[in-house]
Amino acid sequence: MANSNLTNAKKAKNDEFYTQYADIQKEVEAYLDFDANTFRGKVVYCNCDDPFESNFFRYFVLNFNKLGLKRLITTSYKPSPVANTQLGLFGDDKTLEKSKGRPKVTANKFIINEVHDIDGDGEFNLADVAKQLQANKNNEWTPLEGDGDFRSPECVELLKQSDIVVTNPPFSLFREYVKQLFDHNKKFVIIGTMNAITYKEIFPLIKENKMWLGNGFHGGNAYFFTPNVREFASGVYDTKTGLVKFRNCCWFTNLDHGRRHQPLQTMTMEENLKYSKHKELQGKNSYDRYDNYDAIEVPFTDSIPSDYEGVMGVPVSFLEKYNPDQFEIIGSNRGVDQDPNGIYGRGSYLNGKEAFKRLFIRHKKK
Repeated sequence: MANSNLTNAKKAKNDEFYTQYADIQKEVEAYLDFDANTFRGKVVYCNCDDPFESNFFRYFVLNFNKLGLKRLITTSYKPSPVANTQLGLFGDDKTLEKSKGRPKVTANKFIINEVHDIDGDGEFNLADVAKQLQANKNNEWTPLEGDGDFRSPECVELLKQSDIVVTNPPFSLFREYVKQLFDHNKKFVIIGTMNAITYKEIFPLIKENKMWLGNGFHGGNAYFFTPNVREFASGVYDTKTGLVKFRNCCWFTNLDHGRRHQPLQTMTMEENLKYSKHKELQGKNSYDRYDNYDAIEVPFTDSIPSDYEGVMGVPVSFLEKYNPDQFEIIGSNRGVDQDPNGIYGRGSYLNGKEAFKRLFIRHKKK
């Protein structure tokens, strides 16, 4: 159901999905656990985020000093349909003057250079940010000249000034978005769909360990707020929470984190066939082999045999457990020109039927 909904969202250019604060916090803290200085002295750019509704802005501005940021830049793509409905940066605090208002016609650019308790109440919060932005003291709040598209010249110039990009980019422009990040040699933590793993523009980056999955959403479930709830079938949109649940969303990054280096615990082929909890393997004498490719089919990540030295076809979800010190990615069966044996464009077959999406891997030689 989630896969179908994401596909429909892409076709409809329905890219209005807003990430939950707790998910952002959980993901960023995974990098801090690995290296406490990951963001220290860095310029973070959220280039798909209107501060009035973005939890990315909220997280980084409220943790600006804790993270040791040098600067936080956020830009938005034209006025959003949920403007002033999530964070209420100015609207919810009745003590703040509204005389300046919010730019209504153009996209916004916020540049945060420092944060502190400006109103003297003993704590730093969004009210302090609002006062600083209204006063334009050491921080900047101005409308963009264009519509805020991440590809626009002014947004590209801001990208050049940044060190790390953190955001939830448009689903429909993911390929182009990632290409821009690599063209400008940027570190990043972004959200995308698992389907992107086998894109011809994305898979080579993953295969070459230039890009990998992040720490991940809790339990593999991603919940987003969206103003376009009618696009989704029942069972995905929760009327009580106002959130849409997706199973196939993940974080992509080129920042290191501890989970990436945790070894996957595996059993031997004999042990898997004897003790497997999966009916597809129970009672079998051996793993299936592909009709047109010299590899065995491993239908579950937890069934990867520890003693098989050849190539194995594994689910795309394997990347959630992928340790580059333990495994080597060889190729994919979805039209990615990475395979020396000519499987490109033909897929892989089991007993005359085309197999599911698979990554081809093997154990790294010690």
